[in-house]
Amino acid sequence: MPSPGKLRILPLGGLGEIGKNMTMFEYQNEAIILDAGIMFPENDMLGIDYIIPDFQYVVNRMQEHGLRIHGIVITHGHEDHTGAIGHVLDHIKAPVYATQLTAGLLEIKMREFKHQDHPLHVIKAGDVLSLGPFSVETFHVCHSIPDSIGVGINTPVGLVVHSGDFKFDHTPVDGWPPDFAKLSEFSRRGVLALLSDSTNADQDGWTPSENVIEKAFDEVFGQVQGRIIVATFASHISRIQQVAAAAQRHGRKLAVAGHSMTEYIKVASKLGYLNLPKDLLIPLDKTNKIPPNEIAIMATGTQGEPSAVLGRLAGGQHRQLEIEKGDTVIMSAHPIPGNEESVHRTINKLIQRGANVVYDRIALVHVSGHARREELKLLINLIRPKFFIPVHGELRHLVQHSQIAQELGIPAENTAVVENGTEIFLTADTLEIGQRIPGGYVFVDGKGVGDIGPIVMRDRENLGRDGFVSVMVLLDQKTGELAEPPDIVSRGFVYLRESSWLVEMSNQVITDIVRSRPGGNLTTAIQDGLAKLYFNETKRRPMTFAYVREVQGSPVPR
Repeated sequence: MPSPGKLRILPLGGLGEIGKNMTMFEYQNEAIILDAGIMFPENDMLGIDYIIPDFQYVVNRMQEHGLRIHGIVITHGHEDHTGAIGHVLDHIKAPVYATQLTAGLLEIKMREFKHQDHPLHVIKAGDVLSLGPFSVETFHVCHSIPDSIGVGINTPVGLVVHSGDFKFDHTPVDGWPPDFAKLSEFSRRGVLALLSDSTNADQDGWTPSENVIEKAFDEVFGQVQGRIIVATFASHISRIQQVAAAAQRHGRKLAVAGHSMTEYIKVASKLGYLNLPKDLLIPLDKTNKIPPNEIAIMATGTQGEPSAVLGRLAGGQHRQLEIEKGDTVIMSAHPIPGNEESVHRTINKLIQRGANVVYDRIALVHVSGHARREELKLLINLIRPKFFIPVHGELRHLVQHSQIAQELGIPAENTAVVENGTEIFLTADTLEIGQRIPGGYVFVDGKGVGDIGPIVMRDRENLGRDGFVSVMVLLDQKTGELAEPPDIVSRGFVYLRESSWLVEMSNQVITDIVRSRPGGNLTTAIQDGLAKLYFNETKRRPMTFAYVREVQGSPVPR
């Protein structure tokens, strides 16, 4: 339990990693939650759809100690801040607060999880929310999606400001610049602590404005004669608007590939965040009837996800589209750290199929939505907090951001670099780092949530690397001898028809073990014996399974 009179900040995701952002602010057993996002799986997380924050500790506190969650505030509509909302609402029945576009995107996810009747309050930047002992002041920030906010949380120990994801874009696509006046007002009132986005803390300078992309799009659209396929995140509404405008300027129709992007476009258009002329959009199945130089296609899959549109196009597995020679694919997104290998593999496969692939190292077709070092310095100087807590980034980003704060005069002892689950306690005069709450990754695999743990992941890794061998051993019930030669099946290990020597050696090992009648379990002895054989002969460790069954007389011929 937190100490009386102290504000406890508990990051549940987003610290020490990119994604699944979620933070709890608690005072005397009353709390609010900021964001509820997902993280994309890394290359070695085989079969995993996505990862959600581990908030079981919060659920236990609610059940065992009466912790009250007064609200869940969502800062913007990206998946790494909204994607886990359905899972969170399965266990935490607090009202949700979000700006109009973010709320529209949240509704889609809440319907999927049968939470369409859950309280969802639409707010706007500048609103003040009274949530238990907290008064939450929202303010507009620029990011790569409209309607993004940061929050100033008035707590009993002082004002805490959380930047949300931001950059200082003076010429944003939607024409709505950051709320510098609110940031200055916070500073005049005195800020106890600043929690600031660290994603680009290791990059010098300023992040370019979203507006610079329009020139790059015009250059590509003006030069290309074939089809243009632009890949970006489904929730990147501003980018979708830029692609639509470029298509219209260059006389191309626009089609959309991907269910999530289609749904997000419907919501954003209905709410007025997207302006897509009716004669611009065409169904995806009509694209083959239009000359290639008159069509552009929006698609998902910029992170190398094999099930997304771009991944299926790269693999030749999309039901309605296939890459044709002369196509140009624009990758309008940076690879999330950990996804680089998958992204590069997808690009290579697209090139093999005849596409010309344009990405940010070739042309300025993507800019980050996150502040670089000079912008991070500006925010700290605008706020002038007593304490500083870097958030939203891998550990290297957090450390870099902490060093920036120290360069600007914030003492090292007034900064807190922590990872998920580590408590931070604040009073009006002190900052204290507490213990780390047990927790970890919660994997979502199909309909399974949290039922995949480290052991299963290790098994999947072993299977993917060395395959498996399965052996059926039939014993004569009377004699205890082999009733017939063992039946050996291998997948992902060796091709048995071309490895007869290994089959013979396997048969001999099994025969010797059966005749020697070792103490203990015969099945285990066979598995151990075969595992030793396979490693000695191949230096591989396939998962080995043996099934021993006794039969009466001669078995039925196969």
